[in-house]
Amino acid sequence: SHFAWKYIVDSIRSRVKLLESRQESIDYIAFVPDGEPTLDSNLDKILDNISDLPYKKAIITNGSLINIPEVRDVLLEFDWVSLKVDAYSICVWQKIDHPHRSISLSEIQSGMLEFSADYAGILVTESMLVSNINTHESELEKIASFISKLNPSISYIAIPTRTPAHKNIKPANEQQINQAFQIFARKINNVEYLIGHEGHDFGHTGNVKNDILSITAVHPMREDSLKYFLKESCSDWTLINELIQNDLLLETEFNGHKFYVRKLKENQY
Repeated sequence: SHFAWKYIVDSIRSRVKLLESRQESIDYIAFVPDGEPTLDSNLDKILDNISDLPYKKAIITNGSLINIPEVRDVLLEFDWVSLKVDAYSICVWQKIDHPHRSISLSEIQSGMLEFSADYAGILVTESMLVSNINTHESELEKIASFISKLNPSISYIAIPTRTPAHKNIKPANEQQINQAFQIFARKINNVEYLIGHEGHDFGHTGNVKNDILSITAVHPMREDSLKYFLKESCSDWTLINELIQNDLLLETEFNGHKFYVRKLKENQY
C-alpha cells in the first residue's frame, strides 16, 4: 500500500538523519530480508524516494523472482547485490530452501545469469551449507561451476545460524566447510567464509594469535602457509598447538594437504 512504502521511506530518512547527527559512518542503506525484499512491488518507489540520499544501496535476495524482467530492472539500481545460491540440483534445492511449488529453479538460474551479465555494481553470492544435503562433492562442484558463470566479486560460504524450522537441518562441520572452500576456490576468484566469527583486518598486527584467528575466520590456512606466517611473525608451532587445545582452531585434511580452520561454536544456533 501507499502507506507502507511511504512509512519505510520515512523510517530510512529518520534513521539516516540520526546516524548523521551522531557523525556515524554509513556504508550502505541495506534492504535485508525478513522474507524476500523483491516481493515488495513498491521496491522501485522506495528506491526512487531515497535516491537523493548520498549513500550506496544494497540488497540481499534469494533470487526467487529474478526471472521477471521488472524485478531484474529494480535490482540493477542497487550498488551491491547478494544472490543466494544454495544448490544446483532440484532435489537438493527443495530439501534446503523448501520453495513454493510455483517457483522454478531453472528459471531462477537463467534470471541470475541474465542479471549478472547486465549488472555493473558489486555482485556477491552466498551459499549456505547444510550437512549431508548440499555438502557432497558432486553438488559442490556444480554449485561452484554455476557461481563462476555469475562472476561475483566475492562468493561467501555460510552455515545456518538461526534455529532451523526443520530438525534435519544441521550446519556443515569444519571438514565440510573446508572441502567446499577448496572446491569453490578452484573455480571462483574470491571465496570467503561468512560463519559468524568476528573478523579483523588481515596482515601482521603484532598480535599473532589474533591475526591467525582473524584469517582462519574468513578462509582456511594451508599448513605450509601457516608455517611461513609464523616464521614471518617470529612465532612457532607451539601457538598452533595451544589454539587447537583451546578449541579455537581445528586441523582438517583435503586432497593430501593439512588445513587449519576456525573451530565452530558449539552453540551455533
